[in-house]
Amino acid sequence: MPATLRDPDRLLPADPGTRAIARELYESVARHRILSPHGHVAAELLAEDRPFADPAGLFVTSDHYVTRLLHASGVSLGELGVGTTDADPRAIWRRFAERWHVFEGTASGYWLREELTGVLGVVSELDPDNADEVYDDIVAQLARPQFRPRALFDRFGIDVLATTDDPLDDLEAHAALQVSGLSGRVVPTFRPDGYLDPDAVDFRERIERLLAATGEPASFTGYLDALRARREHFLRHGGVSTDQGVEEPYTVDLDLNEAERLFTAVIDGTADAADRRAFRGHMLFQMARLSVEDGLVMTVHAGVRRNHSAATHREFGPDTGHDIPVATEFTRNLQPLLESFGLEPGFHLVLFTVDETTYSREIAPLAGFYPSVYVGAPWWFLDAPDAIARFRAAVTETAGFTRGSGFIDDTRAFLSIPARHDTARRADAAYLARLVAEGRIGMPSALRIIDDLVDGLPRRVFKL
Repeated sequence: MPATLRDPDRLLPADPGTRAIARELYESVARHRILSPHGHVAAELLAEDRPFADPAGLFVTSDHYVTRLLHASGVSLGELGVGTTDADPRAIWRRFAERWHVFEGTASGYWLREELTGVLGVVSELDPDNADEVYDDIVAQLARPQFRPRALFDRFGIDVLATTDDPLDDLEAHAALQVSGLSGRVVPTFRPDGYLDPDAVDFRERIERLLAATGEPASFTGYLDALRARREHFLRHGGVSTDQGVEEPYTVDLDLNEAERLFTAVIDGTADAADRRAFRGHMLFQMARLSVEDGLVMTVHAGVRRNHSAATHREFGPDTGHDIPVATEFTRNLQPLLESFGLEPGFHLVLFTVDETTYSREIAPLAGFYPSVYVGAPWWFLDAPDAIARFRAAVTETAGFTRGSGFIDDTRAFLSIPARHDTARRADAAYLARLVAEGRIGMPSALRIIDDLVDGLPRRVFKL
């Protein structure tokens, strides 16, 4: 469908009366600037401001939402350019066009259409017959100055964009962006997973580099001080939050002697599975303690089994589409952390899940009591229109609208940012419109709520 003919009421309710209410709510926030306090776009993309190389790299190879479904339909990841630099981008695009139909009904399919039509003005539905024509059209567009990353950043109306960064990153790209005249802020996010999990690849080498970079001794106290120092480095460069990605949000408070014993064991490789779990749980606890100290918002993305396909991981590495959700428990796992820090003024803990059963059973009740706990927006497999509607229904009656995080796009695909935020605004407008139509809230309240969901709430939760 041509960009100028896209349905202006897409994703809004089918009932005409409710749709009219939703339309007014959506239009009240449609042009608000974008707050993206968690995502995976690299700061270097904007600092270097190089033209995007080709459509395949932009839409296919770098987006594991896309490659995973293509892989499931019989296309090898190697054919899609994953893990290699010598694949033919036009051939990748043709394979993508051949399988365009596999994205029908998915959130990825919706976002891809929004990107192609709304950002690049592609008016044809992609198919094998027009693959080369569309490819050439996109190449011509990407060569124009208005499609460079910084120009698109301005066009998208991004006010804050958070990246996700290794604790030892020098953050030079962020420093350059701070004085570059960019129309919005780009802030780093402290992502320490590889330094907290003894099962992480090259864990021992990471700790050695961390201690060497900070000049701290090889002890548990020195290790904590080294992490503290790197967090301070992120704060100096505008960081507002940390991100912990864990399969299990298990926490435990250990005394210093036991923590020292575990640190020694995980470094020298003698720790058994129980020791490694205890160390992970204690380090998640310690990350909360450090957030109480320095004020960085703590986000926990829990419940994903990483690298489910060992063969794929060996050949193509991590983040290549085979991370799979698992059932997750928060109430018992987080009790030690919340017993110590849940009532601390200024501590913000944002909990994300891909296990929908936890929304109403655990996360909303936790956020409905602890002033430190916020319900993370639908994430990863759940950041889709129907899943957002289920999320609102699951959490609102317990935690209301004020105990959430605001929308999180969590994307590596830069061009999808406006589509994802627009999706959330439309889904929330649809949900609020139903409440208005059913007489459960008034229209003035709905207008205030949707404005807060888009702007005020994420600013408060992420201390922006």
